[in-house]
Amino acid sequence: MAAIKIGIAQINACVGDLAGNAKKVMDAARTAHAAGARLLLTPELVLCGYPPEDLLLRPAFIEQAQTVADSLCKELAELQGLHVVLGHPVVAAGGLRNAASVLVNGEVLGVYFKRELPNYSVFDEKRHFAGDNHSLVFEIDGVRFGVNICEDIWFSDAPKAASDAGAQVLLVPNASPFNIGKQAERAEICQKAVKTSGCPIVYANMVGGQDELVFDGASFAMNRAGHFIARSSDFVPDLTYVKVTDSGDLVGLMAEPTRNQTLDAEVTNLDRQIWGALTLGVRDYVGKSGFKSIILGLSGGIDSAVVMAVAVDALGAERVNAVMMPSRYTADISQIDAEDMAKRLGVKYDVIAISDLTQAFDAGLSPLMQGRDPDTTEENIQARIRGTLLMALSNKFGHLVLTTGNKSELSTGYCTLYGDMAGGFAVLKDVAKTLVYRLARWRNLHVEVIPDRIITRPPSAELRPDQTDQDSLPPYEIIDGIIERYIEGNEPIKNLLDSGYKAEDINQIVRLIRINEYKRRQSPPGPRITSRAFGRDWRYPLVNGFRE
Repeated sequence: MAAIKIGIAQINACVGDLAGNAKKVMDAARTAHAAGARLLLTPELVLCGYPPEDLLLRPAFIEQAQTVADSLCKELAELQGLHVVLGHPVVAAGGLRNAASVLVNGEVLGVYFKRELPNYSVFDEKRHFAGDNHSLVFEIDGVRFGVNICEDIWFSDAPKAASDAGAQVLLVPNASPFNIGKQAERAEICQKAVKTSGCPIVYANMVGGQDELVFDGASFAMNRAGHFIARSSDFVPDLTYVKVTDSGDLVGLMAEPTRNQTLDAEVTNLDRQIWGALTLGVRDYVGKSGFKSIILGLSGGIDSAVVMAVAVDALGAERVNAVMMPSRYTADISQIDAEDMAKRLGVKYDVIAISDLTQAFDAGLSPLMQGRDPDTTEENIQARIRGTLLMALSNKFGHLVLTTGNKSELSTGYCTLYGDMAGGFAVLKDVAKTLVYRLARWRNLHVEVIPDRIITRPPSAELRPDQTDQDSLPPYEIIDGIIERYIEGNEPIKNLLDSGYKAEDINQIVRLIRINEYKRRQSPPGPRITSRAFGRDWRYPLVNGFRE
């Protein structure tokens, strides 16, 4: 008996675009059918996109999703013999289900309901879905396939139940978002599922940016030994093929892999992955929101330099606009470096001096501020003037404003509400300052687009004479170490003290994190790259009397 060819469709779905997502599934199905595939696996909830959130509470959305699913099923009848595993929401006894239907020859062969509903970190599935504990096994040419959805394989029950029901191969639709180390974690989880079930795994993951989340794809097939035998590209749509023999063994349609599931290559490729997540996050947020171009304030500093490089890689130079807005405190070298970088990348570059505007604000406020010395109030006015100018250009020309603040600044409040925080998408929201420098050096390994002086100069907001960030903050290596352990690792202060951090540094950073929650709540969304970003998985009260 000939081996069965399986297509793994790594699709970039847009939440709510039911017809558009159905077309992407149909296009992948036609391609796979033409290539001789008998089975096409698509990602979790590919029809409605992930996460659909409270769209799932609207009856009209659920009804339309079912209508589009029915229509797609009929359209797939033209591809005789092709089985398509389609992820979509289904109303069933007991409530709304996260489902995967097996469609073939215009009919529904079977439907599987997700068993394990994640309700932690960025996930909130128990708000919308009911779980289920039934297995689905279907047969193609004598080979029996079981279905598990995403979180199901993180536990032993669903894989074992599929195996007990006779499955020889596990098909796993996923909408698993990226964070640092996630690809290695998925591989380890799938190894355990293979061991539990005795079945090889075909794993199709979503790709694309959706609000804060970035789905990296990196779909794969894993044999019974727990090794990759096929892998899709990451951060781009892809269609990858494997074959399954009549004994249920997977055969990759590529050269035998030289690496196993320890994924050593991922560790050495981490900066490439992070850059890929940021560029995909920007590209899809801009594109799916309907913007044609972006604008950012280019200061001559490291953060705006990295944001502009990401934007150009994501959108192309012709869609990127940079504005330098020097004040009387802006160093000449900042203006020189900003213009140099704009020329290197070929973006549209303009200069708007803000000294006169700042003086006008100062003059207008002076009657009310007599007798008070200048402080951060005057510094913030400069930042807010720049934010106002960028938003004016956004309104006039339809650009989306990209903000340039990083995670270290958002953590400590070293940012200005309605100033440098004003905008539509915060590219570095989950990127610590030390990582910003690392990414700049990584990007320059390919082509030196960021002038070296931008990377080597001490960071400064340039809002007062001779200012540097470290005038009021500990070194970023200390800040970022505390942030990683206190925010991302959720570690108690005692652990940080035991690790050698000074009590005064810990207390300062933790206090700043606490008192600046109101700023973060008003900040724009940005791509999530760590295991705990500000946004969906950081839900602290604004009024908070707890002290650790």
